[in-house]
Order: sequence, then structure tokens, then C-alpha cells
Amino acid sequence: MAKTEENTTLAPDTTRRRLLQTLVGVAGVATVAAAGPVKKATEATTISLDTIPVDAPVVTSDGKVDPLERMRADLARALQKPVSERRWVMVIDLRKCVGCSACTISCVAENHLPPGVVYRPVVEEEIGTFPNVTKRFLPRPCMQCDNPPCVPVCPVNATWKREDGIVTIDYDKCIGCRYCITACPYNARTFDKGLTYNDDVSETNTIALVGPANAEAYEMAATHEYGENRPRKEGRSPIGNARKCHFCLHRLEKGMLPACTTTCIGRATYFGDANDPDSLVSELIASPNVMRLKEELGTEPKVYYLQ
Repeated sequence: MAKTEENTTLAPDTTRRRLLQTLVGVAGVATVAAAGPVKKATEATTISLDTIPVDAPVVTSDGKVDPLERMRADLARALQKPVSERRWVMVIDLRKCVGCSACTISCVAENHLPPGVVYRPVVEEEIGTFPNVTKRFLPRPCMQCDNPPCVPVCPVNATWKREDGIVTIDYDKCIGCRYCITACPYNARTFDKGLTYNDDVSETNTIALVGPANAEAYEMAATHEYGENRPRKEGRSPIGNARKCHFCLHRLEKGMLPACTTTCIGRATYFGDANDPDSLVSELIASPNVMRLKEELGTEPKVYYLQ
């Protein structure tokens, strides 16, 4: 029987077409994530609502809204507001974390991190008494504290807190004194010694993998943190600087979620604007089973855990 325009069987095809258009739009945004500097914290970021789903997030086969799609919609709304009206927070559900370290790996790839520099380690803890033992996993990004102890100890004001709450580092100002590393109670800062993954690899093994020229090119490729292209060269930042998680600020300003959030296979990591009462993270941080690390220190961390 011929279908008419009023036939409801057209709805699934239309929905799939809209989804594909949305995915193509998001992919297009991703290709330009590294292009151009991040806007100043005092400027509002305007993105196209044609490429980010706001009113119609994708619904899964069981009738539920995919949390990633909802968070993308939350992010789109937040970016329409002035920076000072946003409050970025991250929520990690420890009941869903399986310790796969996908978030750690994606963070290394996204920010082109060298050996010894890890922004999001996953801490493992063995609990129970043998033979009834199990493991518990705790991802630990930078807490992006409202009262960051790392800021006042910096002698050159290289680390500071933006209006939206993200604590950042100015690589051009940082002198590598490492006071901030000592001051952080969460061990969330590391130091870039200028090492490469090829330092301990023989030339034969390197050639067998990708070839020495390609391996060297990869090691020296630029990082796009804070929306700036910074090739790894001796004597150039970020070599010799303190480094830390920044909630993938260069992605946020382009309308994309942090890399760790999108790659979490268990959907255990959530991100959004806590100043938006309709956002997913606002619902989660109101849960009775929420907690934060070392709250007694008064640092007011903006990373919450569900347990």
C-alpha cells in the first residue's frame, strides 16, 4: 500500500534522518575544535543550535533519553549564557565505573600528554577479606575547587580561576616552581619534564611500529589545550610547566563535552552547568548518595561522586 505524507510509518525514517544530520553537525564541530584560540572568559560563546540537539535529544530503544545527548543539549543552553552565569561541574557514578581507564586514555590522546603527565588517573582500591574481595575504582580529575589552594601559592599568578569556575594555567607565565603541585591536596597536578614515549624505545622497535620519522612527528605534535597550538619543543611551554585537567576547555568552547565524558563506556561520567536547574548534573548532585573528596578542607570541589 502506498504511503502518504500523513502515514505515521514515516516517523522513524524522519527521526533517523534528523539524527544523522545531528551527528554530521557534531562531527563538523569536532574537526574545528583545534582551530583558533579559546575566547576570553568574559565573553559569551554562541554556537549553532542547528548542530547541537536542544529540544529533541535522542531517545534510546527502551524509551529513555541517552544521557550524552541530554548533556549535549544542556551544554548548548549553557553556552548561550554569559561565562559568569555558568558553573561547570562533573559527576562520577562510582557504581557504574568498571575501571576500564577509557577516560584516562582519551584524555591523554585529546591533550597529547607526555609520559608522567596524567590528568585523569583511575585510583584502584581492593576491598573485602580474602577470598571475598573486589575492587573499587575512583576516577580523579582536577576538582576545579571554588577555593583552590593552588592559586594563592603561585608566585607569578600563572594559575587562576575563571568566572565559570575552571582553574587554568597560563603556560607563558608558569616558571615551573611546582608550588601549586605541593599545595594541591588531590594530587591533581603534574609536571611536564619534556619526556617522550620514544626515550626508552630502541630504534629497531620504533621502526617496526611506525618508523622513526613518524614517531618523532607524533611526539612533537602540538597540544591544543586552552585553544592554543603549542608544539613540544625544548625550552617552549608546556615543557617545564605544571599541567592539570581543565575540563577540556578547548572542547567546551566549541560546543563539545569533555573527552572523558564522551568515552566513558559505562556512562559513569556526567558534565554540565550546575546553575541550570534543568540540567542532568543539577539532578544528580541533589541525590542523597552524593559526596565530594576532602570536603573538610573547605576547597569546595566541583567534582561530585555518586556512591
